[in-house]
Amino acid sequence: MREIKFRAWDKNTKEMVGVKTLDFGMGGVECAVDFSDIHGEVEKEWDLEQFTGLHDKNGKEIYEGDIVKLHVVILSPDDKVGFIEYIPKYGYCINFGGKVIRQEYWAANDKHTIEVIGNIHENPEQLEEK
Repeated sequence: MREIKFRAWDKNTKEMVGVKTLDFGMGGVECAVDFSDIHGEVEKEWDLEQFTGLHDKNGKEIYEGDIVKLHVVILSPDDKVGFIEYIPKYGYCINFGGKVIRQEYWAANDKHTIEVIGNIHENPEQLEEK
């Protein structure tokens, strides 16, 4: 069974928090609680990000919003940098500034490696130059 986990970016404290529980309302997730029992309103105070169920080459968990470096062994001398986003039609994708690579390519191909190098909240500058 796939492990379902979340983390959240706290817009007020500017830090990532682990999410212990989610509170649902009529419109979906309304509030989340971190491991210190602090509550945050989703979208207003916290940006909620889900674990993809995958790990990078170093064993680090890959979440939505992570900035990743993709190295393709064949025909690609340069590593590519993008961020993980969820697109309902395709699942978890890597967005390379407009060009999107679907999960079925990067998660199931042994001809490349993927490494988490940051996230879009704490390290946005890693995407600017790429």
